Amino acid sequence: MGMMSKRWAKLAGVAVLAMAIAGCGGGDTPKKDAGADGDKLVVYTARSEQLNNLVIENFQKDTGIKVEVVVAGTGPLLKRVESEQGNPGGDIFWAADETMLSSKKELFEQYVSPENANMLPAFQNKSGYFTPAFADPTVLIVNKDLAQRPISSFSDLLNPELRGKIAMGDPANSSSAFQSLMAMLYAHGKNNDPMSPEAWEFVDRFIQNVDGKFLNSSGAVHKGVADGEYTVGLTWEDPAANYVKNGAPVEVVFPSEGAIFPGESVQIIKGARHIENAKKFVDYMLSEKVQNMVGETLTVRPLRKGAKLADYMKPQDEIRMFANYDENWVAEHKPEIVAEWNRHLENSLQ
Repeated sequence: MGMMSKRWAKLAGVAVLAMAIAGCGGGDTPKKDAGADGDKLVVYTARSEQLNNLVIENFQKDTGIKVEVVVAGTGPLLKRVESEQGNPGGDIFWAADETMLSSKKELFEQYVSPENANMLPAFQNKSGYFTPAFADPTVLIVNKDLAQRPISSFSDLLNPELRGKIAMGDPANSSSAFQSLMAMLYAHGKNNDPMSPEAWEFVDRFIQNVDGKFLNSSGAVHKGVADGEYTVGLTWEDPAANYVKNGAPVEVVFPSEGAIFPGESVQIIKGARHIENAKKFVDYMLSEKVQNMVGETLTVRPLRKGAKLADYMKPQDEIRMFANYDENWVAEHKPEIVAEWNRHLENSLQ
């Protein structure tokens, strides 16, 4: 590993440590109170450290509400919420999106913020449960020191030179990996049909070139590329753009075939002990102040109408999106898609 890779590995380690500290001692169960709303809120989050810090620290300053934060991956947090049904330890579940969570509605409270009407039409809360706050488009993160030729599309990932050098999480357990899979299926499906045989034939070839080694952690994807363990990874824009912003030897690539813009959402956990504070948190995330602050200073895309965007982010009108992407359809058929993925993964490795 070169000096640059060692430097980024060290920085990543510091970031992980900071998140563990922010996460109440690595995810210890928050202390339970007598049930009074008071000035407290418990947030379960799988979002980036930068986004967590900006939103939560400003929320505390502006409202006087003390926030306890538990940081972990989407999968572990979801299992935690399931295990705590009837006696929730958290109030806010800030992870994943409607696509991943629609089959788990019983875990969350119904709530539509008064700010909902100010969001872009495609990203308004239409279900009553899931409130899109920011967007994390599907992207490729490419290590410029390792890439021997330009990587600009999903098709480029089939290059034999990349065999075993591609990082991706498991779509069955990672929301970001699932969105990357959907982008690939839409990109190579016949007549834009993500479930067509042609789409899955492409996936089979991709699995072979990944060498069947899919990572357990979505965070390990972008870190592995920045550290030089992999040449390219399938991930989401926020962490990838943040590496670029901080001078890592990587670039963010929006595949030429198209990108998916999942509206990463925030949910109130069913039976939340501090439900009024939870509603205030949802409203705060959609506010003009927070949406502009995030758009101007971080690497996450705001979803409020007219929100400002930093000049180091690729302009929205330069990104190709799948016009026929149907988030509701994907949400309804996610179990079938995951089952099909598992079948192809198993068959491809035989």
